[in-house]
Amino acid sequence: MEECTFQAPLWRWEGPAAWFFATLTEEASELCRDRPEPPRGFGSVKVEATLSSEAGVTTWQTSVFPDSSSGRFLLPVKKSVRKQHDLDEGDLLDLTLAVVG
Repeated sequence: MEECTFQAPLWRWEGPAAWFFATLTEEASELCRDRPEPPRGFGSVKVEATLSSEAGVTTWQTSVFPDSSSGRFLLPVKKSVRKQHDLDEGDLLDLTLAVVG
């Protein structure tokens, strides 16, 4: 499984729900674009994300979504992960991403 390690800031989506994301780097986005399988709904791609911090390491499976404004993919960071790592908007995340399937 090919993977990419990068850093990205955590940001909050400005909408009615409190969604938090990290924007993938161009290299990580390219990994998602070059997958062998066709995209799923909304152009999403199944991934395994790993977050490393002083609080430890957390790995979870999710989907990334293309962002038409930047041309990159967005990684949703769920509340349980943010809580476990004591993360807030603007924090820099150490991430490893692998495309699944």
